[in-house]
Amino acid sequence: MKLSVIIVNYNVTRLLRNCLLSIRKYTEGEDYEVIVIDNASTDSSWSNLIPEFPKVHFISSEHNDGFAIANNKAIKTATGEYVLLLNPDTELEGSYVKDLLDFADSKPDFGCLGVRMHDAEGVFLPESKRSVPDMFNSFEKLFTNFKRSNSKSYYRSDIDENAVAEVEVVTGAFLLVKRDIYRKIGGLDETYFMYGEDIDLCYTLLRNGYKNYYYGAASILHHKGESTIKNEVYLDRFYGAMQIFIDKYYRESKPVQYSFLKAGLKLRHKIEKIKLK
Repeated sequence: MKLSVIIVNYNVTRLLRNCLLSIRKYTEGEDYEVIVIDNASTDSSWSNLIPEFPKVHFISSEHNDGFAIANNKAIKTATGEYVLLLNPDTELEGSYVKDLLDFADSKPDFGCLGVRMHDAEGVFLPESKRSVPDMFNSFEKLFTNFKRSNSKSYYRSDIDENAVAEVEVVTGAFLLVKRDIYRKIGGLDETYFMYGEDIDLCYTLLRNGYKNYYYGAASILHHKGESTIKNEVYLDRFYGAMQIFIDKYYRESKPVQYSFLKAGLKLRHKIEKIKLK
């Protein structure tokens, strides 16, 4: 089998159905499987999709242990040479899967690949292509609307949204990686409950000598925000994930950057909580 598509679902049955329909529409003739793992949704309507998609392998988790654990669990059952981590709130928009796999096959140092994402209004989502967080681009992201037009920017504004280029970080909403390499580097770090694990995975690939790619010639619709409730739990998980990342990579090796990033995250987290009130 060439490809295993891994989808973690949590209370988004309508979006999941649209995602599965798009896969079925645009992967006809490809050698692939789809594995959906439900992360203990409180809404059980996802099970109504089982008879509609008989070729999809559905897994039910007893507990919601987070995005990383769910993906790692599902990938243990996968048989594809490649795995595609795909959000349930996304939709494929073309028959480009073979092109992506051929591109990946052509790169001996292939780490992972992401594609161009846009929202329901057609607005490009800049998190499609990113840099590894550092002291400077993190300040840019957290506290300013200024976007530098160079490779040091957090959102790689120097790369055209339709380009095909090497980048550091792509999004876990659509992340293609070889299954054996994924397992070799340990998969998603299960310390993260949600958010940040895709940045960590991309950075781990880079640190192990692989290269990551942005493939802007292919696009997906990402219903960004529709499956996320922006409350204090969300903020704690989001900023907590960023704290895990800098603790892991900067505390010992880059103490100055670590102190700056820790203070910046704490301040921004506090500001965002005030906005909720």
